[in-house]
Amino acid sequence: MNFSFENKVALVTGAAMGMGLATAKAFAEAGAAVVLADYNEEALQAATAELIAAGHQALAIHCDVSDEAEVMAMIEQTVATYGRLDAAFNNAGIMIPAVATADATNEDFDRVTAINLRGVWNCMKHELRQMLTQGSGAIVNNSSIAGVSSAPTRASYAATKYGVLGLTKSTAVEYAAKGIRINAVCPGSIETPMVADMIEKGWITMDDMIGNLPIQRIGRPEEIASAVLWLCSPGASFVIGHALVVDGGATV
Repeated sequence: MNFSFENKVALVTGAAMGMGLATAKAFAEAGAAVVLADYNEEALQAATAELIAAGHQALAIHCDVSDEAEVMAMIEQTVATYGRLDAAFNNAGIMIPAVATADATNEDFDRVTAINLRGVWNCMKHELRQMLTQGSGAIVNNSSIAGVSSAPTRASYAATKYGVLGLTKSTAVEYAAKGIRINAVCPGSIETPMVADMIEKGWITMDDMIGNLPIQRIGRPEEIASAVLWLCSPGASFVIGHALVVDGGATV
C-alpha cells in the first residue's frame, strides 16, 4: 500500500489536537503539505509551529466550520498557498452533555448540529468544488460509532454522526465517476483531549469505556490517522462511500 503523499496537499479540520493533530502529523510525515484548520487559535499555532520546526510544509488557518464564509476562505487560502487540494479530513466536532432526549435543550441540539453536521457539509461543498477543477481528490469525514449504533442519552450527538454518514454515502456516489473518493471513519473511544474533558466533567468513566472494548484499552489518535491516510491513499482506490469502523471491537 502506498502511503506516500509527496507533492500532495492535505487539509485537516479540528487539527489543533487529538485525532486531527495526529492525522496532520501523519500526512506531513508522508510528504504532504498540510493545512491545519481549527477554532482554537493558540493550540492551532502551536501545532503548526511544531510541524514547521520538524521541517514540514504546514499552514495554519483559523476556521469555524459552522460558518460557510470562513470555510470558503479556508479553501481559497489553501489553493492560493499550495495550488491544489488532494486530501481532506473533515474532523472538527464537539461533544455535548449526556442527557435524556426529553430533557435536551434546543441550544445544545443546534450547536452540535452546526459544527458536527453543517460543518462537514460546508467543508465538503467547497472541497469538492476545488477537487472538481483538478479531476481528483479524496475526502474522509469523521463520524463515530455513535453513527452506526445506539447512543442512549446522546441522541443529538448521534443524529449528527448518522447524518455525516448520510452525507458521505450520498456524495460518494455523486462524485465517484469524477475522480473524487469520499469515505468516513467511525472512531470508538479514543485517547483525546475531548475524551479527557468528558471524564473530568463526569460524563463518562474510563472503566465504562474499557469495559465495552474486547481489546481492553481505548484507541490512540495515531490509529485513526492511519485509517484516514489509507482511505486517502491509492491503496484504497476502489473504496467508495465506506464507513470504516475503528473501535477496538466495541460494535462487534
